[in-house]
Formats: sequence, C-alpha cells, structure tokens
Amino acid sequence: MSLTTIEQHHFRRVCSKYATGITILTVLDSIGAPHGMTVNSFTSVSLSPPLILVCIDRQTPILSHFKPGTRFGVNVLHEEQKDLSTWFARSGHDRFSGMEWSAGETGVPVLPGMLATLECEVTQMIEAGDHVVVIGAALHATWREGQPLVYFNSSYQSLRSGTSVS
Repeated sequence: MSLTTIEQHHFRRVCSKYATGITILTVLDSIGAPHGMTVNSFTSVSLSPPLILVCIDRQTPILSHFKPGTRFGVNVLHEEQKDLSTWFARSGHDRFSGMEWSAGETGVPVLPGMLATLECEVTQMIEAGDHVVVIGAALHATWREGQPLVYFNSSYQSLRSGTSVS
C-alpha cells in the first residue's frame, strides 16, 4: 500500500491549529560556549522515568552539539518573553551575545526569569524525516507561578487574554 502525503503548506497550516508553549533549548559546546534556539516541539514523554522530547531540524547547527550523554536545558518562556523567543529563533548571529545566563545544577545554560526549566541528559536520538527527535532524561527542574508564552495559529498568544501578543 502506498501512502499519499499532504502538501507541506497545508500540513503546516493544520499543525498551527494546535497551541504549543515556547521553549529555548540550551547546550554547551565542547569548549564550554553556550548555544540555544527557540523550540516549540517539546513534550513530556514519561513520568517514570521522567523523560521529555524535543525535535531539532537536521539543518540546524545546534544539532552537532547533541549526542547520547549530552546535558541540555529546556527553558519554558513566560508570556512576557516574546522578544527572547524571537531573538533565539533568528539565525545568523550569536544568540548568547550580551545574554545573561547561569549554569544550572547540572552545568547547562539556564536563562533568567523562566516560567520553568528542565535540565536533561540525552538518552536517545531518533531520525524522523527532516528532524531528529531528541529524548532526554530530566535530571533537575524548577518552576514558578505565571502564564506561558503560547504559539497558536502562527502567532504568539496569551492565555490570559486569548489574543495575540504584540
């Protein structure tokens, strides 16, 4: 049986109808320099053991810093951190230039003012189409009260107002 696939633009539009939170994935390279990127393809996988996954485009340079055993951070953005999301989504610049950050409990880069953070270790990497699914074991986590930055219908949204964030 042959599978018929849907057109890429149509698929993207359909997926935009699913609201997601926004995270910034962070990792150190082999010389200890921080790298990061905005990611909305993040989800919990298991409670026992605590596992999460993120999807990284194969063409994204940050992927070269990931392998089994690598520790990385997932920084969950607060509703007022749209500019931070945009900064880490743009390519062609040093995303940590002038950026405040600290080493978390496991040494991974953690950004200040996050709604939540997870410090993880890569347990598996699975090739899936034009992305790599990175599964990580959660080693340390923090959170605070507040509202998340949400992406829905191809724009940033706020849960509080149900309207676009400017």
